[in-house]
Amino acid sequence: MSTGSGSESKSSEPDFNPNSSSNGWGKARGVVLKSLVLIGGALLLKRLTKSTTRWDHARIVAQSLAGEKFSREQASRDPDNYFNLRWLSCPAAEMVDGSKVLYFEQAFWRTPHKPYRQRFYMVKPCPKEMKCDVEVSTHAIRDAEEYKNFCDRPKDQRPEPEEVIGDIAEHLTTIHLKRCDRGKRCLYEGSTQPDGFPNTWNGAAYCTSELSVLKNNEVHIWDRGYDEEGNQVWGAKGGPHEFKPAPASSFDDMFSPLNFPPQPLEKRIQGSFVLQE
Repeated sequence: MSTGSGSESKSSEPDFNPNSSSNGWGKARGVVLKSLVLIGGALLLKRLTKSTTRWDHARIVAQSLAGEKFSREQASRDPDNYFNLRWLSCPAAEMVDGSKVLYFEQAFWRTPHKPYRQRFYMVKPCPKEMKCDVEVSTHAIRDAEEYKNFCDRPKDQRPEPEEVIGDIAEHLTTIHLKRCDRGKRCLYEGSTQPDGFPNTWNGAAYCTSELSVLKNNEVHIWDRGYDEEGNQVWGAKGGPHEFKPAPASSFDDMFSPLNFPPQPLEKRIQGSFVLQE
């Protein structure tokens, strides 16, 4: 009796295992954490693989062209063919269609406030039917003298954007840029059409231009002029001018031999770049 009673009492007790609850919660927590990881990973992957829009490409190129850059390193390597030049560009206006307008000027390093070249850059996405990413056009300035040192001035002393748009003059060149292949130093590169654009400086019939946008806002540009027979009559022959962002130069740099050409200036100008027309 007692055995039966004991057995009956034992079978009527609930089968409770103190570890079963914690195991169940641990499994549930693991499932929740795994789900969160998968969701987070999916969101991160989506963010990383999100395609760059046409306007994103234009914005990147416009930002890379802007700023103060110098060709000092190139002039140091090859002082016979390249000057230490200053490139200066900054946003000036935005067109109705979203195109970015940048003011650009180029000068000798030792005379930065006397630019020999002034232009407007207009940067926008390539037309959808073209196999390129960004279109960069250069335009003359209606009253270039009024824009000298535009980027060095306080914003309230610059021409207003509406005035800038009104001063965009003759179209000079257009370069179509494409994203560089993976593994190359550049981000974007391109050139004008093979037959170039009309140009009459120094006996030229047409000119061509090549542009590369590299990492860290470095810019390489190669402008050349040719006569009707295809002979190069102006522009660098050894390669593009290489402009790199640089910190403010020290006082000693003012007296560097790189900034004092050893031969007549006019002779070297014809062999390296074109002056303001």
